[in-house]
Amino acid sequence: MTKKTGTNGIALSTPIVRKDTTITTVIITDEIKQAGSLRGLKLVNVLNMDFDSVSTLLTRVTSPRLKSTEIDAMDTRDFIKFSEALVPFLTPAESGASNEAETES
Repeated sequence: MTKKTGTNGIALSTPIVRKDTTITTVIITDEIKQAGSLRGLKLVNVLNMDFDSVSTLLTRVTSPRLKSTEIDAMDTRDFIKFSEALVPFLTPAESGASNEAETES
């Protein structure tokens, strides 16, 4: 079973209907932390929120697992939420911290 990274997940503005199930919240799983989830993708395209790259990544790292057709039909606001949620996983944790060389004068 895939471990989930958050308890709240991303609340969808427009729920996804899958047969007799309505999906209102989607979680980005720990698979996002595995380099293999980026196989075949250019990291710069994911960080630039390129639709095709983000869509491919979302089909690999979401719970419930989203399908390409569901992402294609997704509300634009929801797609942006997912794109923004991916960025912290793909950037270094200390990217905002100043390093020792910058603080010496």
